[in-house]
Amino acid sequence: MANSSPGKPDLSVRFSGITFKNPVIAASGTFGYGIEYDDIVSLEKLGGLVTKGLSREPMTGNPPPRLFETAAGMLNSIGLQNIGARAFIEENLPQLQRKKNVIVICNVFGFTREDYEATIRLLNQAEGIAAYELNVSCPNTKHGGISFGSDRVLLEELVASCKAASRRPLIVKLSPNVTSIAQMAHVAQEAGADAISLVNTFLAMAIDADTRRPRIANVTAGLSGPAIKPIALRMVYDAAHAVKIPVIGMGGITTAVDVIEFMLAGASAVQMGTASYFDPVATE
Repeated sequence: MANSSPGKPDLSVRFSGITFKNPVIAASGTFGYGIEYDDIVSLEKLGGLVTKGLSREPMTGNPPPRLFETAAGMLNSIGLQNIGARAFIEENLPQLQRKKNVIVICNVFGFTREDYEATIRLLNQAEGIAAYELNVSCPNTKHGGISFGSDRVLLEELVASCKAASRRPLIVKLSPNVTSIAQMAHVAQEAGADAISLVNTFLAMAIDADTRRPRIANVTAGLSGPAIKPIALRMVYDAAHAVKIPVIGMGGITTAVDVIEFMLAGASAVQMGTASYFDPVATE
């Protein structure tokens, strides 16, 4: 980033062949499909946005209750509920395409390697998508997601096959629920990832002392929000020092100072997620 003129800094960043007008991107799962925020956020002002996780076929997600507010964050076990890649292409993407200069990244999810590849091939047919974010880190499904992101062999095979199927840059979203984030980042890079994003949510839970039952129907859930920021910052630092490809940092970012800290840790850009729930215009 450099100053383009006195009093008007150039905040643009460029990596993986994409130019973002600034380094702030709305994170997957917290910003809908982008268009839902159009009446309160100027989408054109954001660096970009990442859609909810898209699968080959629609998914209903996990049963409620699946959200719970913690002391410094939030537990969620949505289970990647989504309308499916086809419906996104037909219903949501055209609305985003009518916007000027909105960078759209599609988060992609599957239960099997074939699911991931099929979803990417569907999205390949559409215009107006800048990149794919491969979700190998969701802790709220019994199959897929974190099972790929926590096994180096499965991760390598999945990234390589999805890279071969993709016509666009491939960002791999890593899980913090691993022994070595640096090792998994390196595996993703060697398998062909154009960039990595981290971290997704930490596996956690909450119990209601009165009912003596878990507060989430799925028992465990993903913890996000300010509570995870110090750990996320350390993991971004570790990953950035282990790879040569760009790193997109996330985890508890709520302020401009947080953004700067993540970039000082080695991130080329950041994603804001949970902040959009308590302040819908936080990204802008």
